[in-house]
Amino acid sequence: MAVFFLFTAIFFFSFTPSIASHRHDSIIHSESSIASHHYDPIIHSNIPLSSESAKSEPQTYIVHVRHQESTAFAQNENRDDYYRSFLPLSIASSNDSPKRIIHSYYNVISGFAVKLTDEELKTMERKDGFISAMPAKKFQLHTTHTPDFLGLHLNSGFWKQSNFGKGVIIGVLDTGVLPSHPSFSGEGMPPPPAKWKGLCEFNVTECNNKIIGARNLVSDTSGPPIDVEGHGSHTASTAAGRVVKNAGALGNALGTAAGMAPHAHLAIYKVCSIEDCLDSDILAGMDSGVEDGVDVLSLSLGSPSTSFYLDNIAIGAFGAIQKGIFVSCSAANDGPIASSVANDAPWILTVGASTMDREIRATVKLGNDEEFDGESVFQPKDFSSTLPLVYPGASGNIDSAVCAEGSLNGTDVKGKIVLCERGGGVGRIAKGIEVLNAGGAAMILANDGPNAFSTEADAHVLPASHVSFAAGKKIKAYMNSSSELPMATILFKGTVIGTASSPAVASFSSRGPSITSPGILKPDIIGPGVSVLAAWPLSLDNSSTAATFNIISGTSMSCPHLSGIAALIKSAHPDWSPAAIKSAIMTSADLHNLKGKPILDQLLQPAGLFATGSGHVNPTRANDPGLVYDIQPNDYIPYLCGLGYTDAQVGIIAHRAIKCADYNSISEGQLNYPSFAVKLGTSQTFSRILTNVGDAHSTYTIETYAPKGVDVKVEPEMLYFTEVNQRLVYSVTFTQIADGGAQSGSFAQGFLKWVSRKHFVRSPISITFE
Repeated sequence: MAVFFLFTAIFFFSFTPSIASHRHDSIIHSESSIASHHYDPIIHSNIPLSSESAKSEPQTYIVHVRHQESTAFAQNENRDDYYRSFLPLSIASSNDSPKRIIHSYYNVISGFAVKLTDEELKTMERKDGFISAMPAKKFQLHTTHTPDFLGLHLNSGFWKQSNFGKGVIIGVLDTGVLPSHPSFSGEGMPPPPAKWKGLCEFNVTECNNKIIGARNLVSDTSGPPIDVEGHGSHTASTAAGRVVKNAGALGNALGTAAGMAPHAHLAIYKVCSIEDCLDSDILAGMDSGVEDGVDVLSLSLGSPSTSFYLDNIAIGAFGAIQKGIFVSCSAANDGPIASSVANDAPWILTVGASTMDREIRATVKLGNDEEFDGESVFQPKDFSSTLPLVYPGASGNIDSAVCAEGSLNGTDVKGKIVLCERGGGVGRIAKGIEVLNAGGAAMILANDGPNAFSTEADAHVLPASHVSFAAGKKIKAYMNSSSELPMATILFKGTVIGTASSPAVASFSSRGPSITSPGILKPDIIGPGVSVLAAWPLSLDNSSTAATFNIISGTSMSCPHLSGIAALIKSAHPDWSPAAIKSAIMTSADLHNLKGKPILDQLLQPAGLFATGSGHVNPTRANDPGLVYDIQPNDYIPYLCGLGYTDAQVGIIAHRAIKCADYNSISEGQLNYPSFAVKLGTSQTFSRILTNVGDAHSTYTIETYAPKGVDVKVEPEMLYFTEVNQRLVYSVTFTQIADGGAQSGSFAQGFLKWVSRKHFVRSPISITFE
């Protein structure tokens, strides 16, 4: 069965209270690399039932049925009756009939979630109007400085011009929220827009003009959507948290916290818990958000890439964009593995993770005076001892090398600094717990090879420093060559601002190319996702303050940054379509770090397009892009038909009956997308349409930066606009240069850029040679 994740800090997290009577409940991040799972749903299944399977316990299915266009189905009650008509008589006539249908969907798909046995499913499949049934996929759980880093300032510029997102509603699908947190204060917030139709399942004092809606949609649970995991509060406050002074975590990253759109409203949909997370519940959250009137949907969750008609997030997102709702999703945390990107439908903004120019520095100093900078949020002021240094993995035991649970029993680590390797399916904080339980005094966490120089600041349970793979190798070399007892200490230097190599791509951020649609470049964009400080439902040090924050990492953190930025743009340009907002974000992105050099990856090499997409978000430029590549929902139908999907499969996504024969199918490269991903043999030509959203009279000239081994020709070479919203067409031809040295299966990259007196509109080009 396919596995979904909330994309935070390398896949899973759980909670361990009062570990070794230490100072706080610790998040334990598991870093096991989970292979992509491929999933074969039941669609008109003819699999014979054994006598054993016929007696199977009911499981949850998402059932797609024929969409009814009749006005008789305009009311949800009538649609409920239609959905119930698909239930086998054995269910319809039983007392538990009301319990079987878990969710009815009215906006993003035509169908419902229901508990069925195998035999009951076979009966339902024979009903007229039945299209498909897919077992619900179960998945486990996957800022004070970022506004400044992104150029957002309280009293000037785009933040002020966009009214800080005023009037926009962001729907956050996650683990709920802690409504009492100061980040969610309603003081000074205007009432929600008149279009808002949602419910709030908190009590009357906890709902306010910031949190205007909150629902618990987790199956088989009851009660308000309180966040006990932390993930939901963190993502919601990153997107739209209020301004909170004196924020920080364990004395670090101190400053004034604010979400990207601090005056936007929040609608909270709890669709995941630590025990359960089903796509049937996520789909219910998306359906409710559309019904309630949100403007932006933010989903820091997903599953491995699969055909879009099998991907319920992609299906739900298509239903949302048909209603003009922007959808932002995390790219996943399976990097740096190629083709690990999730949420790769072209109507979704797919967000990868980058660093910011802030470190919570913890420097390892060896007995030979060598120093290696690392990171940790927990920085005790009374730790200054130089202690013996030990590496449990020296014995060759892999579990001991990664400090797995119980692996240090019998190893003398008491009172020593323990070197642990990253990975091995053991979370970073969990390694420290093992060291602490074994009597260790401190930990050096050394990266494995794939993570290289990409480190993170965590709220460890003991003095610790997370260092690079290169630093770990040198530390081991010192231990092996030292004629005396190896010694070390950790120098805690607190918050350091100004890392000039930022932004850089995080090692964990999932990479393209897309498996499902390689002709669409994914991810689309990167944004801050490493060591992000945001709201947390409990104190890390058992303090009594209500303003509790934590620092965590993942594409879960980068996604709500972009959701909030989309809300700012929506507030400034309420008539822009989701595709126009997406284009504005992509074509205005940064390609360079603070040094003015190309954005780097975890190897400190220039990052490729499959890591960065269009580049790093630049909110101010995105608000004034000059031109946009607009796409209306119906424009995706020829693209979906061109993927080879059947009428029924396209109909599942489009939420209506589709006949591909009525459309002129197009290739992926012909979709009016703001980037190009081309599989090149000899020559390919594509057309694009640009819409003028800048000055009425403006002239743009093309600049091309051709990928190596490719000739790029654009016609015409100049575009003359005479009015706002005018649309002009250009074509671009990619031709492989004879004897250019390109080998089959190799990649090349470049970009083309339309330049006017005030704007540039840049599209990345990714070439795969056949």
